[in-house]
Amino acid sequence: MASPLPVFTVRRGEPVLVAPAEPTPRETKPLSDIDDGEGMRFYSSGIHLYRSNPAKQGQDPAKVIREALARALVPYYPLAGRLREEAGTGRKLVVECDAQGVMFAEADTDLTADDFGDVKCPPFPCFEQFILESTTVAGVEPVVDRPLLYIQVTRLKCGGFIFGQRICHCVVDAPGAMQFEKAICEFARGAEAPSVAPAWGREMFMARQPPQPSYPHLEYREPAGGPDRMMSTPPGDMARVPFFFGPREIAGLRQRAPLHMRGGCSRFELVAAGIWRSRTAALGYAPDEEVRLSFIVNARGRPEIPLPEGFYGNAFVYSVAVTTAGELCGKDLGYALELVKKAKSAVTYDYLLSVADLMVLNGRPLFALSRTYIVSDVSHAGFKSVDFGWGEAVYGGPAKGGEGPLLGVTNYFSRAKNGKGEEGTVVPICLPRDAMEKFQLEVECLTAEL
Repeated sequence: MASPLPVFTVRRGEPVLVAPAEPTPRETKPLSDIDDGEGMRFYSSGIHLYRSNPAKQGQDPAKVIREALARALVPYYPLAGRLREEAGTGRKLVVECDAQGVMFAEADTDLTADDFGDVKCPPFPCFEQFILESTTVAGVEPVVDRPLLYIQVTRLKCGGFIFGQRICHCVVDAPGAMQFEKAICEFARGAEAPSVAPAWGREMFMARQPPQPSYPHLEYREPAGGPDRMMSTPPGDMARVPFFFGPREIAGLRQRAPLHMRGGCSRFELVAAGIWRSRTAALGYAPDEEVRLSFIVNARGRPEIPLPEGFYGNAFVYSVAVTTAGELCGKDLGYALELVKKAKSAVTYDYLLSVADLMVLNGRPLFALSRTYIVSDVSHAGFKSVDFGWGEAVYGGPAKGGEGPLLGVTNYFSRAKNGKGEEGTVVPICLPRDAMEKFQLEVECLTAEL
């Protein structure tokens, strides 16, 4: 895993606004009713670490990326605008496309790429030094009337660099952000235009008229019962440990699935069900307390949801599996798997529109957090393939282990290799210190091969 870093400083220049390289349309574009929910109103942070490339000797990555960014903002001109809440519309967000620009800073440090060791999963070491923060108000980072994108390029002593970005989640999801970053990369490598032309397409996820939610959407209702330990434990009393689920661990989980399910369970379903069950047991909830697993279901690639090619907005919703702690921990893994698969299959285009309807009717609420384990699988987002011309990233992924309204209750699933060269799923678990040992034992019991 990542090595402890030597003492270092980051010498950051004054941030500047980078505008589109050419004139762009001046217009107002509404976000979708999926985009502007409370749970999207934060900045998602990502980091890419690159080694030096002898073929790039004498080239400044900050200059190359800044120029490519300005060119990418021409087709992606809404990202150079600002968000505004329309009066009298229930907090509806629109983008004022006025080419104000995105925030950019260049920096230097005496670290080398090797100093970071083998970073497999978030949080990235000392990530605060390598991403450009915006102003907070009462501890909250507003998204209205702020730049939608903040980028910092930090040159390393070895000739490599770190690309750190923070982008407003209202405007893009993870695949959308990667699509934009790859457009920057293509310009940086000399392309005249991005290989995928961006499409706005937000009308696909607007609420119906009149709004009529057709599902209960428990993901937006806090469960009844006592307090959640995760929400009340001080940060200093939390422990974070990465868990690796490689071929052996996946085989152990699959052996505990019912015979009729073993061939039809994905790696994500097995790991999510196993962690949910182990985590619930470790946190010691009362048997009758309701517990939930909430996870992102992506609409991309589904024939029944005909997204336009190049769509870069939010194309996902949360689905939720619900049971009691006693039922989850008292039954075999197959019970949890059935709940996960049922929740996953529930997401259709009608389900997405139902979420949009709920947003409009209920003031764009935040999803429930109490006694809820939230997971996001970013293993297929393509973070490491972001290549500005210096080659594949040594690390590419989220900067933090969880952020915005997800901090402390979420996990990112990412792909990495262990010391044996085996590829698997890495999950950085965060729990109260006195629950971590119990969690480790539970996981070991579920993953040991029979």
